[in-house]
Amino acid sequence: MRQAQPSRNTGEIRRLTLISPRGSIWRKPLAAFAASLAALALGLLPVPASAEPFPVEIGHRYGTTTVPDKPTRIVSLSFIGHDFLLALGERPYALRKWYGSDPYGVWPWGHEALGDAQPVVMQGEIDIERIAAMEPDLIAAQWSGITAQQYALLSQIAPTLPPRTEDGDYGAPWQQMLLRLGTATGNRPAAEAIVNRIEARFADLRMAHPDWQGASAMMAWAGHTRAYTRADIRGQFLTALGFSVQDAPGGPNALNRFYVEFPAEDPSAMDVDALIWLDTGRNVEKLARMPLRHTTRAYREGREIYAGKLLSAALSHSSPLSLDYALDQLVPLLEAAVDGDPATVVSSTANAGLLTDGGS
Repeated sequence: MRQAQPSRNTGEIRRLTLISPRGSIWRKPLAAFAASLAALALGLLPVPASAEPFPVEIGHRYGTTTVPDKPTRIVSLSFIGHDFLLALGERPYALRKWYGSDPYGVWPWGHEALGDAQPVVMQGEIDIERIAAMEPDLIAAQWSGITAQQYALLSQIAPTLPPRTEDGDYGAPWQQMLLRLGTATGNRPAAEAIVNRIEARFADLRMAHPDWQGASAMMAWAGHTRAYTRADIRGQFLTALGFSVQDAPGGPNALNRFYVEFPAEDPSAMDVDALIWLDTGRNVEKLARMPLRHTTRAYREGREIYAGKLLSAALSHSSPLSLDYALDQLVPLLEAAVDGDPATVVSSTANAGLLTDGGS
């Protein structure tokens, strides 16, 4: 699975600067929004104009999509898009499962929002005939790898929303994916509130950690010399905290270049201030035996962070529902890894048995 680098153009949806309070992923994502609606019912707030009049038009890499009315039967082809819909209070009729053991492909941070819904589950390649039989009124396909030919066919079935031109197949920032879905589903105010709350949390963390600003960081798959770049959704997570992450080959605007390979015989390029190993929980031994890993500064100085199955999935989804969990878990580990003291133990790395022989 791969991702790309965002940039701005006239089709980009604007952001508000309203900051709403921080919340937990175990709380319903729209709790604050629901409270505002309750206040309106009590006459405590002025009644605004219609939030999202339809039809709406949304530009993308293959042209423009018009959504004529609020959709009620949404098919999500994005590997992570169901998280975004659930954050907006929209339960997809069908979704495309990425990976994991959950029968509906929804990780724990999305269980409350999914509730008792039982969406149709698709997996693997896009099956256009099957989608047509579902009779959707919106096909969400921003992080799906949808081709021009597939779009031409799907758009005849229902309004279809691919990614923006400048984001490539899998490089859309989570903010843009959420705001565009908010527009398409009539939930733009809720999307803006979520974006501003989470961005405020990242801003608070940057302010609280001046030592992270400009420090080098990298996420790589456990046991491999392949690291995600600034163009990838995981690289974007680190840059949002203020870390410096390597550009994709071909420059910062290279589309669909989401990782960089380092030669196994020279892992020195992975000597960063914080090296995060992503894993499904199956590659600990492979990482422990990784050739020349022990020669790197990251290893010797205790700057490695082992991210287990759940944290790795939260970072890989980087959705409005998973970001809070990822921050809750990763921030203390980053603090231990980047404090400059090799004696500070990174708990997840210690628990996985991956510390240096000296125990630091």
